[in-house]
Amino acid sequence: MLSKFFGESARICAIRSGPSGPLLEDFAGYLFRSGYSKISARRHIRSAEHIVQWALRNGLSVDGLDGPALERFGKHLCRCRCGRFYCAARVDILTGARLFLTNLHCLEGKAICLAEAVGPEPELFKSFCQWMRDQRGSTDGTLSNYGRSIRELIRLHGEDPSKLTARCLRQFVMARSQHVGWAAANHCTTGLRMFLRYLIADGRCSAGLLGAIPKLAHWRLSSLPRVLAPADVERVIASCDLSSPAGKRDRAILLLLARLGLRAGDIVQLRLHDIDWKEATIQVCGKSRRQTRLPLSQEVGQAIVDYLQHGRPATCNDELFLRSRAPFRGLKSHCAVSMLVDRAICRAGVAKPARGAAHLLRHSVASSMLRQGASLQEIADLLRHRSVETTQIYAKVDVTSLQQIAQPWPEVSPC
Repeated sequence: MLSKFFGESARICAIRSGPSGPLLEDFAGYLFRSGYSKISARRHIRSAEHIVQWALRNGLSVDGLDGPALERFGKHLCRCRCGRFYCAARVDILTGARLFLTNLHCLEGKAICLAEAVGPEPELFKSFCQWMRDQRGSTDGTLSNYGRSIRELIRLHGEDPSKLTARCLRQFVMARSQHVGWAAANHCTTGLRMFLRYLIADGRCSAGLLGAIPKLAHWRLSSLPRVLAPADVERVIASCDLSSPAGKRDRAILLLLARLGLRAGDIVQLRLHDIDWKEATIQVCGKSRRQTRLPLSQEVGQAIVDYLQHGRPATCNDELFLRSRAPFRGLKSHCAVSMLVDRAICRAGVAKPARGAAHLLRHSVASSMLRQGASLQEIADLLRHRSVETTQIYAKVDVTSLQQIAQPWPEVSPC
């Protein structure tokens, strides 16, 4: 695969005959399959050569390179005098070295974390995560949300659960909730309750501590959903550049959000086999991993076909929507979808009524359906709400219907 990126036979022979030549050949194959351009691939291969030479000079085994070794290599770059290698672009070199080590350990079946200097996880937290996966089927995303507050609690009070008291738990929650919004504070209290349930089930603390976690004041459905006008939604969709692969992808995603009311997380989880072209349906895995089939309209289906035929990179990945730049893999998280929508809103010159982006389109399709006469149950079915009570919030934005039932204010003549 080195011949895909280097035209000089002498250069290829030098790499293959050097230390770890077969590993660099495999790395070149990974870069080619991932869709890296020639200039980027050559830069990453040179970074891989650099870390291999550094490892051999320091008596390290290339097969044994890991996260701490990568950190040491980063410090070496600040004072590098290797001669053959250009070290001014330290970030680029570290990126290439990290890619090489990731590919190396994937080939050997090793699960090694190559993240930048991250401290070891507390054993108590690791056992909690394992219990949550086994007993609750929790995903990594859920555990990540819970982990922020649990790690901080363990850092402050140690890994001995017997030291936890009702007072220290309450003080911890109050301190954490003073500088964040309700949603972040609710993640904290929910995570701590699950952590205490684990400790109670394991017999490591008393059951009475569960009641020490205070409930945060919150009035359900008290706020109004922020929506975009139908004309603004169409301007956002039309802002995509259909002459580019990224524009074709963005338009397909925007239509799924604006026509079917999908969540940003739903977009990330979509796979190629989720679309049934004969039945014109798309299977969506929503909250609590519930599988639901939604109808695929001609407009949405044609946008997806256009992306698959003329915009999606040729890769063996089964994610429906991929990154537009190498490495061509699925979108990392719901944040990537929200950023995509946010850029489209800015391109269209539409003013956002609130924070967030992807959920604006979900709210907008619900309010639009309500204005066109759809019932709350029909909207709940499209949005996949478990209870129609959740959908009742959209009744507040139906001003026309509310005016028909509004009673005149006492001692004031009606308008």
